[in-house]
Amino acid sequence: MTLEEQIKSKALALGFDLAGIAPAEPPASFARFERWLSEGRHGEMGYLARNLERRSDPRRLLPGAKSIVIVACNYHAAGPAPEACQGRVARYALGNDYHEVIGGKLAVLIEAIRALVPGAQAKACVDTAPVLERAMAQRAGLGWIGKNTMLLHRRFGPWLFLGEILLDVALRPDAPETRDRCGRCARCIAACPARAIIAPRELDARRCISYLTIELKGAIPPELRPLIGNRVFGCDDCLEVCPWNRFAQQAREPGFSPRANLTTLELLNLLELDEEGFQRRFARSPILRAKRRGLLRNVCVALGNAGDPRAVPALERALEDAEPLVREHAAWALERIGSHHAPRDESWKKTSRGA
Repeated sequence: MTLEEQIKSKALALGFDLAGIAPAEPPASFARFERWLSEGRHGEMGYLARNLERRSDPRRLLPGAKSIVIVACNYHAAGPAPEACQGRVARYALGNDYHEVIGGKLAVLIEAIRALVPGAQAKACVDTAPVLERAMAQRAGLGWIGKNTMLLHRRFGPWLFLGEILLDVALRPDAPETRDRCGRCARCIAACPARAIIAPRELDARRCISYLTIELKGAIPPELRPLIGNRVFGCDDCLEVCPWNRFAQQAREPGFSPRANLTTLELLNLLELDEEGFQRRFARSPILRAKRRGLLRNVCVALGNAGDPRAVPALERALEDAEPLVREHAAWALERIGSHHAPRDESWKKTSRGA
């Protein structure tokens, strides 16, 4: 086996589903990324605009880098469909935090590479590093960029976590994926509830429900709240409708198996969580990223959209929450419920307006 074949074989043996090699060169898509930033479509994700010089050239992350080993892990796992009184969570967050799972595997893979190439300098990257990883994955032949801006693969559809290892070792790169296999299909664009995909491969994150329920730290714009439905962490709509899902396989990584306490999220129970309960309930879960105030903000919006007057007592209690963000969205939810099901005693509406 060649060195490249040995490295990719080690990656697959560790549980990665795909592995490829790309040269450590500036990504061709960087100018497009800069334009996207200049148009403000990244919203409050200021970290994307930092370290631009590193994003422009992976060799700035690891001086002397010559190659990038890109790996992908399938996370597709089917959980029970939530009911109206339950919160919906993106599939990637139904298991353990992927940073932890992928990062651990990359650390082991680096040691395996150093056993093959003693003294090799390496740097692992998982999502948060300033790397345009989808562009790198396409360059390594792991798939193509779909119209929803996600990496798509013929065997796994859009359900892939990515990780990278920068190496100062010259490796033979794989052939890039140059074919657009989306064809005329535009199901992902039509499926987006908030019309965040404004054109093929053009995303306005400020309207994306994943951004609104995870990345946005403040109040959700009132005009977008009804579009969120009962989603409390992320959104999979543009992924679910992809025709390449007909080949999607169940994830084989145990860490991505849906956790029982995440597949059934009763909205009213979530609204009662204190900080300790939030940390305990979502330990090792990506949902921790939203923080308690962000999750309860989303829960209030979901309850308001459900329009069930049985949620009124819990929302009234939320008007006394220590977090202003939660109080504001609880008041909105009460107003929205009242517009659909005004109870005889409407004193709570006055209370919500004064929150």
